[in-house]
Amino acid sequence: MPVGSHLPMRDSPSAPHTPDTPARTRSGRGAVPPPRRPPSPGARRRARGELAAAGMFAGPGLIGLTLFTLFPIAMSLFISFYDWPGFGERSPVGLDNYLALAGSMRFQRVILNTLLFTALYVPLNLVVSLGLAVWISTMRRGRQTLRVIFFIPVITPIVANVLVWRMIYQPEGAIDGLFQVFGATAPNFLGDENWAMAALVAMSVWQGFGYNMLVFSAAIDNIPRSLTEAASLDGAGAWARFRHITLPMISPAIFFASTMTLITTFQVFAQPYLLTGGGPGLATETLVLFIYRQGFSAYALGAAAAAGWILFLLIFIVTAVQFAAQRKWVNYDV
Repeated sequence: MPVGSHLPMRDSPSAPHTPDTPARTRSGRGAVPPPRRPPSPGARRRARGELAAAGMFAGPGLIGLTLFTLFPIAMSLFISFYDWPGFGERSPVGLDNYLALAGSMRFQRVILNTLLFTALYVPLNLVVSLGLAVWISTMRRGRQTLRVIFFIPVITPIVANVLVWRMIYQPEGAIDGLFQVFGATAPNFLGDENWAMAALVAMSVWQGFGYNMLVFSAAIDNIPRSLTEAASLDGAGAWARFRHITLPMISPAIFFASTMTLITTFQVFAQPYLLTGGGPGLATETLVLFIYRQGFSAYALGAAAAAGWILFLLIFIVTAVQFAAQRKWVNYDV
């Protein structure tokens, strides 16, 4: 018997790993990913070419965005902390521009005018546009014609609209002529502080409701007829169908219209500037009109920039509140 034959047999050592006998399978538990190969010179050239092409297409837009949007925004914030006259020496003042605006009676009146205009204009615009959209949706003929007619004031130049409404509001104008038929005299809508804001809101609603009307009309047309027909067969009246079917179905459109209308209303400028000039007194001077006059009439660019950032904060807060509240009434599941 050979030496050592009485010892127990042991497994022979495993053979060395070779490429033909992989130690682990590439699929399953414990798989080892294959090593990443560096990109070939051709692939790198193609990537550089695609990046250069993307830069050529996006470059002009990025340059324009930087020069005409990002840089002016940053510069306005910088100017708001300076006493920055249109001509002359400029000096840093910190928060003095903001504090001066907060303590200014005129600026407080301007803020109240802007809030009052918004509180009157936004509900009236939404109610008028939604009511007309629902009425037009019930018609079988002439729907497109009416939509075009109601949308014409939106695309008509604001100067032309103001000239027409001036002739309507002025003494011996259209409204005063109707009053005289009954032996009365119409108020001085543009010269009386008690009527100027109402006259401004009325003209603005007439000029702007057509856009939201189209938004609501499109949303109503997308409501399946089967829902309203089933509700009618179940005995639901017109108001019940509107409340329980139409409003929930078009709630995303209402949220969009109300948000955009609020944002544009806070920035109203052309209507008070052209129709009343902010008067009589300060009765119709809005925040953007105040910013314009501070910057281009008084040449107080620092105060104008500070007022602009206050306007931005107002719009941001209102928009944030709207987005937080929309979860409770906007229905995206229908």
